[in-house]
Amino acid sequence: MRRLATSGAAGDVGEVAAPAADSSDCARGRSLSPWRLIDLCAICDTGVGAPSADWNSAPSGGARGRLNEAEELSSAWEVHLEPLEVTRSQGLGSRELGLVLRMARQQPPPWVHAAFLLFFLSLGGAIEIPMDLTQPPTITKQSVKDHIVDPRDNILIECEAKGNPAPSFHWTRNSRFFNIAKDPRVSMRRRSGTLVIDFRSGGRPEEYEGEYQCFARNKFGTALSNRIRLQVSKSPLWPKENLDPVVVQEGAPLTLQCNPPPGLPSPVIFWMSSSMEPITQDKRVSQGHNGDLYFSNVMLQDMQTDYSCNARFHFTHTIQQKNPFTLKVLTNHPYNDSSLRNHPDMYSARGVAERTPSFMYPQGTSSSQMVLRGMDLLLECIASGVPTPDIAWYKKGGDLPSDKAKFENFNKALRITNVSEEDSGEYFCLASNKMGSIRHTISVRVKAAPYWLDEPKNLILAPGEDGRLVCRANGNPKPTVQWMVNGEPLQSAPPNPNREVAGDTIIFRDTQISSRAVYQCNTSNEHGYLLANAFVSVLDVPPRMLSPRNQFIRVILYNRTRLDCPFFGSPIPTLRWFKNGQGSNLDGGNYHVYENGSLEIKMIRKEDQGIYTCVATNILGKAENQVRLEVKDPTRIYRMPEDQVAKRGTTVQLECRVKHDPSLKLTVSWLKDDEPLYIGNRMKKEDDSLTIFGVAERDQGSYTCVASTELDQDLAKAYLTVLGRPDRPRDLELTDLAERSVRLTWIPGDDNNSPITDYVVQFEEDQFQPGVWHDHSKFPGSVNSAILQLSPYVNYQFRVIAVNEVGSSHPSLPSERYRTSGAPPESNPSDVKGEGTRKNNMEITWTPMNATSAFGPNLRYIVKWRRRETRETWNNVTVWGSRYVVGQTPVYVPYEIRVQAENDFGKAPEPDTVIGYSGEDYPRAAPTEVKIRVLNSTAISLQWNRVYSDTVQGQLREYRAYYWRESSLLKNLWVSQKRQQASFPGDRPRGVVSRLFPYSNYKLEMVVVNGRGDGPRSETKEFTTPEGVPSAPRRFRVRQPNLETINLEWDHPEHPNGILTGYTLKYVAFNGTKVGKQMVENFSPNQTKFSMQRADPVSRYRFTLSARTQVGSGEAVTEESPAPPNEATPTAAYTNNQADIATQGWFIGLMCAIALLVLILLIVCFIKRSRGGKYPVREKKDVPLGPEDPKEEDGSFDYSDEDNKPLQGSQTSLDGTIKQQESDDSLVDYGEGGEGQFNEDGSFIGQYTVKKDKEETEGNESSEATSPVNAIYSLA
Repeated sequence: MRRLATSGAAGDVGEVAAPAADSSDCARGRSLSPWRLIDLCAICDTGVGAPSADWNSAPSGGARGRLNEAEELSSAWEVHLEPLEVTRSQGLGSRELGLVLRMARQQPPPWVHAAFLLFFLSLGGAIEIPMDLTQPPTITKQSVKDHIVDPRDNILIECEAKGNPAPSFHWTRNSRFFNIAKDPRVSMRRRSGTLVIDFRSGGRPEEYEGEYQCFARNKFGTALSNRIRLQVSKSPLWPKENLDPVVVQEGAPLTLQCNPPPGLPSPVIFWMSSSMEPITQDKRVSQGHNGDLYFSNVMLQDMQTDYSCNARFHFTHTIQQKNPFTLKVLTNHPYNDSSLRNHPDMYSARGVAERTPSFMYPQGTSSSQMVLRGMDLLLECIASGVPTPDIAWYKKGGDLPSDKAKFENFNKALRITNVSEEDSGEYFCLASNKMGSIRHTISVRVKAAPYWLDEPKNLILAPGEDGRLVCRANGNPKPTVQWMVNGEPLQSAPPNPNREVAGDTIIFRDTQISSRAVYQCNTSNEHGYLLANAFVSVLDVPPRMLSPRNQFIRVILYNRTRLDCPFFGSPIPTLRWFKNGQGSNLDGGNYHVYENGSLEIKMIRKEDQGIYTCVATNILGKAENQVRLEVKDPTRIYRMPEDQVAKRGTTVQLECRVKHDPSLKLTVSWLKDDEPLYIGNRMKKEDDSLTIFGVAERDQGSYTCVASTELDQDLAKAYLTVLGRPDRPRDLELTDLAERSVRLTWIPGDDNNSPITDYVVQFEEDQFQPGVWHDHSKFPGSVNSAILQLSPYVNYQFRVIAVNEVGSSHPSLPSERYRTSGAPPESNPSDVKGEGTRKNNMEITWTPMNATSAFGPNLRYIVKWRRRETRETWNNVTVWGSRYVVGQTPVYVPYEIRVQAENDFGKAPEPDTVIGYSGEDYPRAAPTEVKIRVLNSTAISLQWNRVYSDTVQGQLREYRAYYWRESSLLKNLWVSQKRQQASFPGDRPRGVVSRLFPYSNYKLEMVVVNGRGDGPRSETKEFTTPEGVPSAPRRFRVRQPNLETINLEWDHPEHPNGILTGYTLKYVAFNGTKVGKQMVENFSPNQTKFSMQRADPVSRYRFTLSARTQVGSGEAVTEESPAPPNEATPTAAYTNNQADIATQGWFIGLMCAIALLVLILLIVCFIKRSRGGKYPVREKKDVPLGPEDPKEEDGSFDYSDEDNKPLQGSQTSLDGTIKQQESDDSLVDYGEGGEGQFNEDGSFIGQYTVKKDKEETEGNESSEATSPVNAIYSLA
């Protein structure tokens, strides 16, 4: 976790911090730029916010009308600019430019963009006069000095200028007046000097090549553009040529020359084959800076392709291809054996003589090179030799400039960027191999085209004032300076007694209005020139304010802030500051006023809020402006994201909690690797955190939390390290080739932040299992080279897999193949077995040998066998598979077996002897004297006489008992007679059969089992199991029809296991953790119901029920009574077998009756309303009718024409809603004790009772008794 520099942070310095507003930066020149409404120090370093719209009074119409003179900054910053701009006399430095670019990348608010634009303009180097004042011309835009154009497009030569009055334009071509009116193809843009040459109607662009210069003129002077050299881009065709094959001896150097056609600009050169495949380059084969292709030494594999030089032309976007070169390599070793390519001494193995290095480019031992200041220096050394030489670079008498030097083209080129005078000197390259070394010295001279030391600036003077124009430049050789005025040499201009030329300086004394003119300074040497325009303007102007009236500025607490008051006047006005209308001038202590009038507040405090007034005064008058300053709390990240290490696929959360001024809108955004983070579906951004789900390798990097308001921002950075599977190893190489070993070397891949622990080497062979990879060996992660032990006669191919804590990498690309020589097998097949598949055969099987144990071609097996007892001679047969069947064998006879491997190189050692058996037959005898003893109600003990071994006719596997349940001793009880079995492995005379049903009749038979199957069955035996305990009662149900009664029901056990003697019920009351005394009830065997009265309406009961026989009580089942309705959590169904209440018949009938009653009441209501019946209700009304009440003479209400009136039994509220009267019925009226009881599913189970009305109703005279609304309310 790292806190970064923050905008608006007091004392913070970092990537986005602004330069300090010190005297050297803030107090130069006559005045700060009026465009800079807020200084850069206030924007980036102090957190000054954008001025809002006018907070005191609206801007004048004139100011609003002049808004078009500058860009509108933003809707939040209504800036109305006076058309005057006075900029600093210094140029835009690299520090300021870098700051502007960095801030642009961070996407600040729109007003910051505008403020930076204004700051950029303020450093532009020219003094600007408001356009409503007369002024000489100023060139604002022009084409580059070397102007190359595309011949397919119209030609555009730019020249724009401003001045008052607006300037007129004319051009010269090759130093002669260019008459635009005489050439129909040439036109000049309106209100501009830009030339447009149109070729849509024909013409050749080459006819217009030359040197152009633009002149902008009004009555106060003439400004000149640079001399613009117009050239048309050229992409000439390659000359056709037939190239003979290039014959070269293997190991010799070779240069294939490109010689591209000269283009403008020069084309980009690259080499490819005629099939457009790139030529692979390395330190042996590479392209030089001149476009030629250099071979330090030629190898046989260089013939595998041809070589074509390609030139790509920038303007036309075309690629031209030269006819390809073909190589013919003469060699002493005509076979391109892949094994020799990996040989540690490849050249000697191929019979190539080794040579000391020699330079192919440049030639000789020394050379020289000239480079211009500010350009890139490129030094190149390409050497031949066997083996290929290595190149190293040095500087005589010093070190290479590490910050500017970089190596290219496999160290064959040295590039030094932005060359300066100190880079001159002697450089040398050293080419070396094991045969020796040579060096080449390059003498570098740095020259310089002219560059500015002090560029002339526009000069604005009041009548009678003095001033000077300075034009200082440097270069190598020293440039000459020439002054001109209005485009003419100064020597030929009319004399001016107020002007004095002193070399590179023009001095003006007691200037007058007539001194106005545009001066040009031209400084040049043999490498180039510089041309600058600077005008002298003499004005009498009272002070004027250039910034918007009554600005509102917000700043951050404790920061340094500078308030600018841009003004203009001639003579130069003096500026003073006041706060809150106080009479004392602000200067000293926490305040500092610079010479240009800017007010700096060194550390903003809360008490610094207020209204600041700046007053500018000269002899012609005064002007003032106000700024209201508001102080805000800074934005701070108080809980910053932490550096984290995460495994791939996990979830990561980065915290970012922020404090800020509540009156400012906070925005929290995230950057990844200093670029805006895209929040995809795997990420979740919250106000105080960023969560990444399923972290992947691409998520690794730095994450920056940016908390920003309109005024400032704070940043905190953390780094996320993702542990991933390693990248695959690469560049496998086989060396140290031997009969039974080879050295495998590889280059490890990236470990992806988790150290590699192991390397697994795998191999594949193409004879037995092609395409199948097998593990060969494993090596520690610290090695990248290992010797592999190999087997004979295997065509090996290897690959390597890297392993770390996260997982395994993808396998590397396979190595080249390497075949070992053959040999006789050193081992025999394993897992040799002899088993019969039929009663008269024996199948001999084994595991075949793999490719690494075959050791030679034509692998086969010699199979031998003989009977074990007879010691007869060996039978043998040769087999190519992995099995052999011996036929016509006696039943289950032992055999001696041997299987020996053999290939074309010989036999394996003598194999071991294995005992096998021929096939088995079914046993001939059954167990005898089977005796049964009953152990308990579910188990018996068996005993029998074993059979003789010769009757088994195979390997005795087990004795097996088959038994089945014949019947139950209980009458009318159906039983399953499915046969079951019990196994007794081995040759044993006894066993136990368990898991029988009690109180049942069983039958049992026994057999002998061998590998073939069952033998004959023994005599059937019968036995009876005694009575046992019953299983649990079925469908035990607990119901509670009301608060006083609990009903229990159950069914008989599924397995009585004897004669039932009764049921035992145990129950206990409990309430929370309190448990009452246990009660016991005994029932007869025919009773399956029981009802009990609750002792209280709150306690619940736990019931345990079991059935009994004479043996004892069986398995019990436990249930609990339902919870009372006033308990917080309703209980589920109390037994697994209880039916849903919605399916009960009584509940369905009740619901149908209620629905029918509602339907009848609605029909009655509808009939009465449709008839417009009259209801005598006067005697029922508590108050007499008012005169406004609609009524009939008999005192009844007529509802026939007023359908929207509420029904009787409801009252209308003030808002027109219908309210239920207190006399309406409800379900409570029908319950017992005023509290209805509901089942756990919400159904009403209380007994309905009829509630008598407190007063007897009289027929139809009471509408309340028959009101359908009341009926609906009572059922709702």
